[in-house]
Amino acid sequence: MRKVIIDTDTAGDDTIALLTALHYFKVEGVTITGGNVDFDQEVENALYTIQVANPKEYVPVYKGFEGPLLTSVTERHQTVEDVHGKDGMGDSFFEKAKQRHEQGHAVDFIIEKVKANPGEINVLAIAPLTNIAMAIKKDPSIIKDIPRIYIMGGTNNSHGNITAAAEYNFWVDPEAARLVLHSRVPITLVGWDMCTKYSIMDDNDHREIEQLSTTGSEFFIKINRVVRKFNKEVHRLNGTTHPDTLLVAVAANKDLMTRSANYFVDVETKGELTRGYSMIDINNRSGKEPNVCVCEEVNRSMFKDQLLQVLM
Repeated sequence: MRKVIIDTDTAGDDTIALLTALHYFKVEGVTITGGNVDFDQEVENALYTIQVANPKEYVPVYKGFEGPLLTSVTERHQTVEDVHGKDGMGDSFFEKAKQRHEQGHAVDFIIEKVKANPGEINVLAIAPLTNIAMAIKKDPSIIKDIPRIYIMGGTNNSHGNITAAAEYNFWVDPEAARLVLHSRVPITLVGWDMCTKYSIMDDNDHREIEQLSTTGSEFFIKINRVVRKFNKEVHRLNGTTHPDTLLVAVAANKDLMTRSANYFVDVETKGELTRGYSMIDINNRSGKEPNVCVCEEVNRSMFKDQLLQVLM
């Protein structure tokens, strides 16, 4: 099986993405970044999700940076409990998992694991890119050793999900996103626009999933209770959104991505109205060399089939 590290701010769809990664990859470790909800709650959510998956091999969980690159220790970014529930798990308030997190730091783990397995470990990035940016900053020699970073972030000239201009992961830490995008590591980007076009599970899909009557399907229904309501009221989307799971599914099966193109991509870090905006230069007006493979179309039925396989 292909090896990955998954970097996550575990809440909501991150948990299903983690189940997907555990299904299709050898997950070398899970690293936690500040993002969706309270940081320690994210750690607990990752540990509980691993317990639900019950993998054959031990999967370590490491704490990383709790906040963006350019914030003080006491400053806190905006979390989104209104989207995912107070616990990030649809207000399910699951019991604590038996497994505990490791004592080392996520950034050190990423560097050490990549250096020990040069060219073998892809990174699945489904959170603000703080940990990955700091790993590259601390030891730039890992750049040549990472075959590809798969990033859920940004939008391709489309509306955002935290502001009109920006997707949440890029908005929380745009400086980290810019650093990673310009790192020269091969990158595949799946944006929020792909999520709204191809990942939505509507009421009929939820009924189908519920009828599976498995541990995975029961978990899926519970953790999506709050976001299902939020999407209908705020995003005006008829169903639950699964950007992180879509990213992991694309990484697992390249045939899922039916159209893509290489573009120059950058991130706005200073705009008063456009912080976190991803500039995807489709017509190459910048004249700069493309740095990202951008997903532009997905086989939706294939994605749903993969999701059902994970939940069975």
